[in-house]
Amino acid sequence: MKAAMRARETARLSTVRLLLAAIKQREVDERIELDDAQVLSVIEKMIKQRRESIAQFEKASRNDLADAEKAEIQILSGYMPAQMSDADVEKAVQSAIAETGASGPKDMGKVMAALKAKLAGKADMGKVSALVKAKLSG
Repeated sequence: MKAAMRARETARLSTVRLLLAAIKQREVDERIELDDAQVLSVIEKMIKQRRESIAQFEKASRNDLADAEKAEIQILSGYMPAQMSDADVEKAVQSAIAETGASGPKDMGKVMAALKAKLAGKADMGKVSALVKAKLSG
């Protein structure tokens, strides 16, 4: 936050302030100190909210607001760990299916639970879910 203030980057500064407020709000609500994994989940939630807002703004032809949300996603993404490649995600899905002994779509919950801990913040869980569903169905 201080670096953004010194560089007079108003967009980055406001986004960082929103992030810190969201983290503090969750800490107060749950009366806990957030660890790194929980902070990543807060950032993921904020990114997801921005993506939903972009869809709504584009549907309403408000490209100015959509562009602002896209800029916030770029800033928030900078605080996430590096994303895994599709090949690495597929390997992780294969190993999770093998570890859990999943045999069909009814076992999807077990596989996703195993993957969530490993891939949190490193891969888009929506894409992971679709991949797991495809592997278990086919």
